[in-house]
Amino acid sequence: MNSYSRRKFLGQISCAAVGYTTLYNSLLNLKGINALAASAGLLDKDYKALVCINLSGGNDSFNMLVPTSPNEYQTYQKVRSNLALSRQELLNLQVRNTPGRTFGLHPSMSGLQNLFNQGKAGFVSNIGTLLEPTRRDDFYNDRTALPLGLFSHSDQAQHWQTGIPQNRSNIGWGGRMADLIRDMNTEDKISMNISLSGSNILEVGNEVIEYVIDRRQGSIGIRDYRPDNMYDQFNIAKSQAIDSILAQNYSDAFEKTYTDVIRNARDGHLKFKDALDHGPVIQTPFSDNYLSESLQMAAKTISVHEKLGFKRQIFYVDFYGWDHHDEVLNNQTEMLGQLSDAVGEFYAAIQELGLGSQVTLFCISEFGRSLTSNGNGTDHAWGGNVFVMGGDVKGGNIFGQYPDLDLNSDLNVYEGVIIPETSVDLYFAELALWMGVKPSDLPYVLPNIGNFYDIRSGKPPLGFLNI
Repeated sequence: MNSYSRRKFLGQISCAAVGYTTLYNSLLNLKGINALAASAGLLDKDYKALVCINLSGGNDSFNMLVPTSPNEYQTYQKVRSNLALSRQELLNLQVRNTPGRTFGLHPSMSGLQNLFNQGKAGFVSNIGTLLEPTRRDDFYNDRTALPLGLFSHSDQAQHWQTGIPQNRSNIGWGGRMADLIRDMNTEDKISMNISLSGSNILEVGNEVIEYVIDRRQGSIGIRDYRPDNMYDQFNIAKSQAIDSILAQNYSDAFEKTYTDVIRNARDGHLKFKDALDHGPVIQTPFSDNYLSESLQMAAKTISVHEKLGFKRQIFYVDFYGWDHHDEVLNNQTEMLGQLSDAVGEFYAAIQELGLGSQVTLFCISEFGRSLTSNGNGTDHAWGGNVFVMGGDVKGGNIFGQYPDLDLNSDLNVYEGVIIPETSVDLYFAELALWMGVKPSDLPYVLPNIGNFYDIRSGKPPLGFLNI
């Protein structure tokens, strides 16, 4: 290896091990982390965190947020046919910014209803991946650029996490945001991007990757795999080999880097574990299910952010199983109930910690579902509805424009697929600005933002957060 290649290699990984609680994470996800924005240190010093819940599979969100004005509900009932929820069972929302229009929430979401009516949660309606504003005639006459792999789970899930729907990428908008603002944190062995659901694209940047933790145990380090059984000779030998590697001093650059990665991962794990072990006891009870446990661990991690040296963090939870081609009504009753309860529990925990206005939770889902029934479920579509929750959210409002659900509307294609009017770029740009990204840096985080928002306007992209 020539001297330039060696220096480049060392420069890229000398500060490695920012997001890996196991040897697998440490070595396979190894990335360079050169500083990208020296100006990050000038940003707001108050702690802030984003918590993303990915409703993977495609949530049927037009049965989550339902129009209840007489004429609009009649259209909803007709189009949704056997999937329509009765007006009597919908939970009334006290919407502040839709004069003349009323809306209801799925009957299993009383927790979210309370947060919305208290002004702590809001909705963004008819949102989806876009390359440019699109209407029905544009769509049918090929007059507009469309996202790659429209209606495909893998493509649309990727586009929601990358913010680049024109091609396939493995770099996420949350990762690119962390590239810009991670220097606000003093910790260099643990990534500011924390995943409760393993590897994901959203949190991977050009300089940063996710730090994977377990929803029950928190950080899981290499040494946690030390065998308890003295007769487990294979694992005993493996543990002894790791100890031997870490005890050696190496002159070769590659060997030294290899051990530094493992050592940094171990040290980061020990710091994380010690912080959780000595952190405050959160009294708020959480339900016994995957999502609630994941959000409980996120709250615990947030509670020790000062011990860990964080001013900014991004959390990711994948709540999977929303591809309801069948039994959509029964499945949503259970799953939307779990989602609503978990979000309510999390907000109570954050309030308990005194951080209600410093943590914003938001949801994503790769696409909405078809308005029309396929018999007992719904199929892949495009535009949908999402919600955002937190003390800094301008709650009690529906942002964007809730669409006309009539099959003959200007946004309806393929008999029940709604074209989104609000781009995901606007949604994510607002979250990025709230986290401290400068408007001039938004094109790095979201390359297509200029198609939907003037970064020089001085106005918020959608207005759902206090920025």
